[in-house]
Amino acid sequence: MPDPPIAAKPRPATTGPLAAPAGTQTLARGLAVVDAVARGHDRLRDVVAETGVGRSTTHRLLQLLVTAGYLRRIDDRYALGPALIELGYQALQENPVAVVAAAPLRALHARVSDTVHLAIEDRGQVLYLEKLPGTRGAPTRSRTGHRMPLTRTGIGKALLLDRPDRWRAQFLAERRVGPEPGGVPEAEVLTADQFVAVMTESARRGVALDLEENEPGVLCVAAPVRDASGAIVAAISVSAHRPAMPPARVEALAPVVLDAAAGISARLGLDRAG
Repeated sequence: MPDPPIAAKPRPATTGPLAAPAGTQTLARGLAVVDAVARGHDRLRDVVAETGVGRSTTHRLLQLLVTAGYLRRIDDRYALGPALIELGYQALQENPVAVVAAAPLRALHARVSDTVHLAIEDRGQVLYLEKLPGTRGAPTRSRTGHRMPLTRTGIGKALLLDRPDRWRAQFLAERRVGPEPGGVPEAEVLTADQFVAVMTESARRGVALDLEENEPGVLCVAAPVRDASGAIVAAISVSAHRPAMPPARVEALAPVVLDAAAGISARLGLDRAG
């Protein structure tokens, strides 16, 4: 008996399931399998349980994806394959923000000596396009291609600065799914009212902060990047561990990050005088 129609399960905090148009069920199942493996469901039985696709169909899809290089098999486990690495790198290089921001990010990194990030919003989450690691202190847990919650990160807050209609709902939605592994427990995070107040002040200043809300001991200063229309299309941040980020330095970094973001925005066509 054929497997029933399915919709690929979304990642946490995404905007909704991937609806499969008529005639695309096989493709939808294959994408669901890749997505399940990407989220750590690396055995056949785990992929079956996560996707809802029948065992025999899942096994055939896994074999095809391994043959095509989209997945690789290590003993009885599966992992993302080299074809996805190649496609991911190509997608990154074709993103105009990543290309335009490359030189300004390097200049900012050389100036501050701390970790510098570039990120966009994708499916209701932060998606890191670039990370330049700091040259002092312990490494942060972010990485290129990694996703994090919008309202728990400075760079995510920067991406939301123009969307007051989303602040409260996004905050509450991300608390329902819980903090990222290693993040601050929910009891130590701002309330929804406090978060809205923080975002209101951040929008006024044009700078967003992460004061250990996402990763204990790590503080962050972030600012949005805008395109020629003035819309926020990305954000950048400077992050460091607490010893390198006393309150005075957090404040001192704000204009530095703002200026770097404005420089990238100008390269995207935004009139800095406008």
